[in-house]
Amino acid sequence: MQGIGALLNLAIMVYSYMIIAYILMSWFPNARESSIGQFLGSIVEPYLAPFRKFIPPLGMIDISPIVAIFALSFARYGVAALFGM
Repeated sequence: MQGIGALLNLAIMVYSYMIIAYILMSWFPNARESSIGQFLGSIVEPYLAPFRKFIPPLGMIDISPIVAIFALSFARYGVAALFGM
């Protein structure tokens, strides 16, 4: 069972890094329009959409990805607690 927990923990960590990469791509012009940016967008945007509904942007700063990453970190703690890691 620990193998499943470790795999879930790794998947959550990789997804968090994908969100961070997608956020950083917004700082560079036309990075999100590249093939990698579109691929990351198709994976990350469905997860970020519910957070964007409830958390309005503060001026030009969107803090919903930060809250989404915190939610993923809580999920990692939950996985660790469930699988005794």
